[in-house]
Amino acid sequence: MDGGGIYIHIPFCKQACHYCDFHFSTSVKHKSELVAMLCKELVLRKEELGEVIIKTIYFGGGTPSLLEKAELEQIFQTISENYSIDAEAEVTLEANPDDLSEEKLIIFKEVGINRLSIGVQSFFEEDLKLMNRAHSAEEALSCIKMATSYFDNISIDLIYGIPGMSNERWSENIQTAITLGLPHFSCYALTVEPNTALKKFIEKGKVKPVDDEVARAHFEILTSSLKDAGFVHYEFSNFGKPGYFSQNNTAYWMGKSYLGIGPSAHSYNGQSRKWNISNNALYIKALKAGNLPLEEEDLSQADKYNEYVMTRLRTMWGVSMKEVELNFGLNYKTHLLIEAVPHLKEGLLSLENDILRVTEKGKFLSDGIAGDLFFINLEEDQ
Repeated sequence: MDGGGIYIHIPFCKQACHYCDFHFSTSVKHKSELVAMLCKELVLRKEELGEVIIKTIYFGGGTPSLLEKAELEQIFQTISENYSIDAEAEVTLEANPDDLSEEKLIIFKEVGINRLSIGVQSFFEEDLKLMNRAHSAEEALSCIKMATSYFDNISIDLIYGIPGMSNERWSENIQTAITLGLPHFSCYALTVEPNTALKKFIEKGKVKPVDDEVARAHFEILTSSLKDAGFVHYEFSNFGKPGYFSQNNTAYWMGKSYLGIGPSAHSYNGQSRKWNISNNALYIKALKAGNLPLEEEDLSQADKYNEYVMTRLRTMWGVSMKEVELNFGLNYKTHLLIEAVPHLKEGLLSLENDILRVTEKGKFLSDGIAGDLFFINLEEDQ
């Protein structure tokens, strides 16, 4: 059967980054208790993916690198006892540079982690301070060099479009990353989310507003620099050397099933989407009582089509017209072709061999283009 994935949300952080709107707590008081409930949820939901072989396990957050060895072993033991795991499964753990001591790296290797995703964000002190990151630029460099002694498959996150970041500084960030010899980068434009410290600072005039044109210029520098360095731009925010694409993220963009465990985690099985409550105390309370603290939404045919278009258009694989007709019907294919015409004329989309892709010119606008191709207010699913 087609492989599936398990995502485990670890909702703890040492401190709150100014731009982050993910669910987390800066208090680790109930960490052990929450890990026990993660394991309980894994057991209670073990039938949801059916007979699917697990090909990816991803520890996200929050800051999963805050977990102790015993806590990781507890989670891995629960997974191995209740799920069928592929022998070559990709097992990723998100980590912050300030957590990555040599001792921690050895532990991660011993428990079964085989891929690290390190939240660097920038190699410049002023950027890290603006974002309220817990690590320094020096820690970022030293931890990556140390990590490469234990792990071959390493990705780092970088953020562009930061207020005050010049094109030159962004270029230097990229070149620093390239010289470290890493096989994968995930790069994101800084976005201002509601109810974040960054939004409040901008509203009060303490921080300059985020400029879309600056972000676009940074994106163009990014794609050009990494292409020259031999990276494949396989998804809007992701760049990998051949053989090092994120299997976890690729499975998501390809519509594979995954189980989301932990507070605020989302799950998807092709037919419906589920999400857990975003509250650690209520999550623990519900599972202690043997209840699953989640909500579920059945996806309509239009929902499935829209998600397919949104995810595929962000990738180098593009939208297959044959798949659209096969999975959603001729109605949807006709709609897609009609709505794509203006973007094809502007050179933002290309249609070759029945595959619709975003062009280099259109890449920075891919989410907006996908929105134009959505099927809205469909009166009958067919």
